[in-house]
Amino acid sequence: MPQQPDLLGPQPLTVMPAEGLNGPRLWVRRLVIWKEPGGEKVRDVALRPGLNIVWSPDGADDAASADQTNAIGHGSGKTLFCRLIRYCLGEDRFATEPQRDRIGTAFLNGIVGAEVILDGVCWAIVRPLGVRRRHMAVPNGNLDEIAAGEGASTGLESFIEAVDQNIITTELAGLVRPRADGPIWPIALAWLTRDQECRFDDVLDWRSPTSDSDSPIPASGQEKGPRLEALRAFLMAITPEEQTTRGEVNSLNEQRRTLDQEIGHRRWEIERTQSRLIAALDLAGQSLPEMPLLIDVMRKSAGERLGAATQLPAGGGTELATARKQHEAVRLEWMRLDGERIRIETSIPIEQRVLSEIQGELPGLSYSQAEAESPICPICEVPIDRVLAEGCKLSHKIPDAEACQQRWAQRRVDFDAQGKRLEGLRHESVRLLQQIALAKQQLDQAAIRVDAIEKARDTREAAWYTAKRAQDDVERVAELIDTQDGAIKRLRALGATLDGERERLGAFRDKQARVFGRMSEKFDPIVRRLVGHDARGRITLSGNGLELSVDMGGDRTTAAIDSLKVLAFDLAAMCLSIEGATRVPPFLVHDSPREADLGLSIYGRLFDIAEELERIGGTPLFQYIITTTTAPPAEFREPPYLQLKMYGDPPAQRLLGVDL
Repeated sequence: MPQQPDLLGPQPLTVMPAEGLNGPRLWVRRLVIWKEPGGEKVRDVALRPGLNIVWSPDGADDAASADQTNAIGHGSGKTLFCRLIRYCLGEDRFATEPQRDRIGTAFLNGIVGAEVILDGVCWAIVRPLGVRRRHMAVPNGNLDEIAAGEGASTGLESFIEAVDQNIITTELAGLVRPRADGPIWPIALAWLTRDQECRFDDVLDWRSPTSDSDSPIPASGQEKGPRLEALRAFLMAITPEEQTTRGEVNSLNEQRRTLDQEIGHRRWEIERTQSRLIAALDLAGQSLPEMPLLIDVMRKSAGERLGAATQLPAGGGTELATARKQHEAVRLEWMRLDGERIRIETSIPIEQRVLSEIQGELPGLSYSQAEAESPICPICEVPIDRVLAEGCKLSHKIPDAEACQQRWAQRRVDFDAQGKRLEGLRHESVRLLQQIALAKQQLDQAAIRVDAIEKARDTREAAWYTAKRAQDDVERVAELIDTQDGAIKRLRALGATLDGERERLGAFRDKQARVFGRMSEKFDPIVRRLVGHDARGRITLSGNGLELSVDMGGDRTTAAIDSLKVLAFDLAAMCLSIEGATRVPPFLVHDSPREADLGLSIYGRLFDIAEELERIGGTPLFQYIITTTTAPPAEFREPPYLQLKMYGDPPAQRLLGVDL
């Protein structure tokens, strides 16, 4: 079916500047790079309100380099130029870490500075590129003097705070960052100066992780929801009431998610405990009712088992204590007898050796006795009898026969006594072995008795505890079921409340449709100017987020069209900023926005739109900085639009003039 013709026809792009606006509220007038403070200027780039083009042409696109076979447009420093502007406007880093290291090595004391105009006040901003740590932001300051001086570092906080107070407004803080402190301008800067690495794929893609920009949340990160809320806050398309409602919806969603998880876990626990109880109570195979009637069946079965376990022999208390006491007494007696046995068995060899020693002494004593009775003179070796008969002129000393007799007799007595002692020990050892055997038998009997009593006690306790646990588990399941029923009721109530809050959010979105309708009034003519009068562009806010559509005989979603949507959206937002309908300045930086399959004619019209916007109000009311490798239309390749031309090769024609 043919589409109904647009009775009103294509609407032109109209922008009504805010009252009293006679120039951009924020724009960069100058960017300067020094080799060192007060030293050589590597670059001094003057910028202007309106369209500013940084071009890095290929050799074939530029007549001035047509004879240079190595002239290429890539690698000249376009992205670094954009990053340095962002750096001077308050971003923490100006390049990825490897590139910062290379720049810091080449420009050990290098600095970058910018003159930033904020509501007519020129801020002189100086930041380091190398080892220096001096960050300066001075209102009404002279950039060259500040860069060459050695004043104390002031930091950029005063400049960022001035942007927050004058343009962003502190009232926006609760809408953009409701759970964190910190300035809002770096978040808005992330939107207004998108990373080239994001490839303009999505309206909410501002900072890529590969750019290493260290931008604050929600400007970076995986979640797009906070960025959408920040964007809506910047466009004044969200109210504190809606923000509060959205917070309540998020809280209710989290409560419902948590409650749903609890219900799932509790359901699993009920089913697991129920299965265990059915097996423990021998109810498997029986015809069982459903819950909650099953609770009564299990409760009755568990009660019967507990009663049966209570009737088992106790096997404990006084009987076990008495048995253990008797066992201990028998054990001590057995240990005493065994110790006595060990003592005797140790003494017998000793006494045996003593007896052997005494027995060994007896022959010698017997000889001494006989010798004493007929002694021989120790001097002249003549028998005493002869000496007595004949006389001895040498000695009169003879052995004491009586003493020898007494010694021999005493040793005989000791020998007999030692023999009796040894015999007694042997008899005692035999007697102890008999007593030990009897004690061991009594000990084994006592141990068997104690073990039997303990087993009886353990059997009773195990049966009682098993039955008691089953009874407790039944009651636990009953409690879980009651809790589960309550949780399910709360979940239903939460769902109803959540539906109501979502309806409120829908109503808020409907109220904000006027803002996005106003955005569409800018977006649609910009899309028409880019791709043709038959195209239609529309911006809608739904429950799924912000949706940009380009209708050209159907919704188009190619990579080039997706990039075009983002470019048109940013330009439409800049138009609203000129009208004073946003909380961001009419300032925009696009780093190489052309996709490979975006037609040159369409890409060229982007510059025409920017040039057309310059004529609104008699003086440019915005600043739009765009870098490009693709040649802009011929009329934009010279001043006042072209501010800087660079080449990727040779190195002297790159942004920093060196090969890093």
